[in-house]
Amino acid sequence: MITQEAILKALSTVQEPDLKKDLVTLNMVEGIQVEGNRVRFKIVLTTPACPLKEKIEADCKAALHNLVSPDLDIEIEMTARVLSNRLDKLVLPGVQNIIAVVSGKGGVGKSTTAANIALALHELGAKVGLLDADIHGPSVPIMFGVHDEMPDMRDVNGKQLMVPIERHGIKLLSIGFMITPDQAVVWRGPMVSSALRQFVNDTDWGELDYLILDMPPGTGDIHLTMAQIVPVTGVVLVTTPQDVALADAHKAAAMFDMLPAKIPILGVVENMSWFTPAELPNNKYFIFGEGGGKTLADKLNVPLLGCVPLVQAVREGGDKGMPAVLDSSNVTQPIYLAIAQQAAQQLAIINARTTAVAS
Repeated sequence: MITQEAILKALSTVQEPDLKKDLVTLNMVEGIQVEGNRVRFKIVLTTPACPLKEKIEADCKAALHNLVSPDLDIEIEMTARVLSNRLDKLVLPGVQNIIAVVSGKGGVGKSTTAANIALALHELGAKVGLLDADIHGPSVPIMFGVHDEMPDMRDVNGKQLMVPIERHGIKLLSIGFMITPDQAVVWRGPMVSSALRQFVNDTDWGELDYLILDMPPGTGDIHLTMAQIVPVTGVVLVTTPQDVALADAHKAAAMFDMLPAKIPILGVVENMSWFTPAELPNNKYFIFGEGGGKTLADKLNVPLLGCVPLVQAVREGGDKGMPAVLDSSNVTQPIYLAIAQQAAQQLAIINARTTAVAS
């Protein structure tokens, strides 16, 4: 007779590839049901964006067939419970993880990357918000096609809070919702800091697995303000292969290492890696240089999350409010999905290690 104990014993031989412990020890097995020759249970992953989901499922089935019975009828529900290493949740209490997307200089595709990472995480099953922290150059309203909308207000426990705009399943907030598209935000540092504090503290973000911060370029006042008021859990660094972009990106990475609470770099995204003309589909032209993102990732000892080619449809989609991840015909869609998976994977590893040390 097949028992739950036998199922657990077999599953205890299956290792989570990233965390290097077995699924039972990690409490990732839930709801075991045994009915004759049929077994049902859940595997609770650390992120819905887990790139190793299929491998873990296959390993579970192989272990059960080898160690319990080759005739088992196995039904596995792959679900997720996003980990967080946030011990103090006075700020953004419903948000599990906060990922800042940064670059050392402008024009490298940081906002495009932030928007597509947010959408990719949502496509993979996560609850996601996107905060446009680039006060002087907001782009989220245009990229999501919501530049004519205004956030509502909601009473929460006697306090008036802003309600983010929702588009394509993402909760969005930007200074661009409060100004006209051609209006310049000519503010000094204290006014910018005050606005960002409102976006964080006076907004009903609700329950989110990931809040993506689209940061302005550089290493200035806004970065220091956000580091002080927002418990960022990880950083995605965006660059092009060009030497000047790489030098500035390295400075941005150094800034996060200099902060009192060091923020880990999840990885590097190399944007505009090459150009392939439609009439020459087998050719790659490395307009801005080659291999710079990998070189930077190696220097920082972090993964290269992905290389995104220079594709006209990416620009067109952003201008029309339909970022590339929403277009299955766009050649960059699987690249952005893979970038989001790897970023979430790196964050889950960091969270698991931090939690283990704290306990």
